[in-house]
Amino acid sequence: MSVPGTDFATGRKETGLMDQIVSIVILAMVAAFLGMRLYSVLGRRAEHEEESIPTRFDPTAQPKPQAEDDQPSQPANQGQFRAQPMSDVIPAVEQGVRAIASADRRFDITAFLEGAKGAYAVVLEAFWQGDRETLRELCDDDVYASFDAAIAMREESGEQVDNRLVRIEDAVIDRAELDGRTARVAVRFLSDIAMITRDKDGTMIAGSLDDAIESRDIWTFSRDVKADDPNWLLDETDQG
Repeated sequence: MSVPGTDFATGRKETGLMDQIVSIVILAMVAAFLGMRLYSVLGRRAEHEEESIPTRFDPTAQPKPQAEDDQPSQPANQGQFRAQPMSDVIPAVEQGVRAIASADRRFDITAFLEGAKGAYAVVLEAFWQGDRETLRELCDDDVYASFDAAIAMREESGEQVDNRLVRIEDAVIDRAELDGRTARVAVRFLSDIAMITRDKDGTMIAGSLDDAIESRDIWTFSRDVKADDPNWLLDETDQG
């Protein structure tokens, strides 16, 4: 004989057990699904990580340099000229530069421009300080005479200049020619100069050291390409 209510309780227990089984099965299926998805993602990532990805900085991706025997032959003096920065030479003067380079195997564009910038700074400083000896060494007769006359006028008036070359913004070859044995190269300078003029008592009468003035100059340097002296002389000055 069954006790009232016993069948109902057993039914509830069986129902609860079935619900647990169903939940376990569902969880197992979900876990299996997530596992397959995770494996799929990781598997693809691993495959990509195993592949080598070439970059332009990868030494193995760079072309191999030619062997010395494979290098194309170059005419005399042309290799040195091509190694120089042709961006410093505008097309209009390239022919003149090439003529000078052919006549003077020591001619180098980079070295010349660096020397020209140095000479520009030294000549300006010498002129401002009235250093005739330095000007005599770096200038030809005509340019030196012009500087000397300007210095003499300044000395006669008792005025002094306290100028400063702040910076050379740019220096490019403006003209180049070979006239017989004489090479002439004009350089266009763009610079900032702070200018002050003082009277004989040292009182500032013009200019300011706080405000630099943009200066545009074209200086022409010359040299006998057959001479043993490698130095160039300043033989013309003009405003650009």
